[in-house]
Amino acid sequence: MNWWQAVILGIVEGITEYLPVSSTGHLRIVENLMGFKTQGAGITAFTAVIQIGAIIAAIIYFWGDIVRIVVAWFKGLTNKDARENPDYTLGWGIIIGSIPVAVVGLVLGDFIRGPLSSIWVVAGALIIWSFVMMVADRRQDLGRTMTDVTLKDSIIIGCFQALSPLFPGISRSGATISAGLFRGFGRETATRLSFFMGIPALVAAGIYEAVGSASDITTAGPILTNGGTAVIGWGPTIIALLVSLVVAYFSIAWLLKFVSSNKFTSFIWYRIVLGVLILVLAFTGVVAV
Repeated sequence: MNWWQAVILGIVEGITEYLPVSSTGHLRIVENLMGFKTQGAGITAFTAVIQIGAIIAAIIYFWGDIVRIVVAWFKGLTNKDARENPDYTLGWGIIIGSIPVAVVGLVLGDFIRGPLSSIWVVAGALIIWSFVMMVADRRQDLGRTMTDVTLKDSIIIGCFQALSPLFPGISRSGATISAGLFRGFGRETATRLSFFMGIPALVAAGIYEAVGSASDITTAGPILTNGGTAVIGWGPTIIALLVSLVVAYFSIAWLLKFVSSNKFTSFIWYRIVLGVLILVLAFTGVVAV
């Protein structure tokens, strides 16, 4: 992998990781166009490692919120009065809401990395879930705020989040934001909940995937669509990780500002167009399936 390819893939990861448009779908189409076999062990490991950059960006951006929630949760464990703090409930909600996606990832990991990683699944999920988002975004009763979060909300959002590794084109943020909207939360609140619910799951998944497959980055394997072998290497991987970190930080800031005064309509239509484009490219043989 060349340095410029690493930079491009880092930018793609950073921009799309938290937007409801499927970072997996974007990475797979760009990697495919660059000639990489997206179901190869090496490129899968590369994708898992550079995702850590976007995760670090979210932790940095929401550091104050994370510390506040963690402190409130620990205080509530030993102090009855402290349990009245909404952040205590939110802390439990984040923990409980992270369980479904963890179970799915551990139990169905091989299946997810196999048949469900197909470009056809990505395209189909992009299009189909767009209509789910459309229904959620049209709700009128979106007045709930972060202080209204209950454990039931967290479980429901967590179950929606668990759909994202099963069907990559759904996108984790697309699933959790849709769930938040269905539960009546405002768009900005639903988006923030998506981040809070996603950080533990993304950290765990990123570390698990990176540690389990890191050696594939320095091992030659069938990672080219023309059947050739190559080594990605740690140099390009680190470059892509750092680029994704910086780009993701600004992407988060932009998204929160955008949803404070806009609906998700533009994302919904973008997903549909992208899904159709992927299908066309796959049918015409421009990208390998």
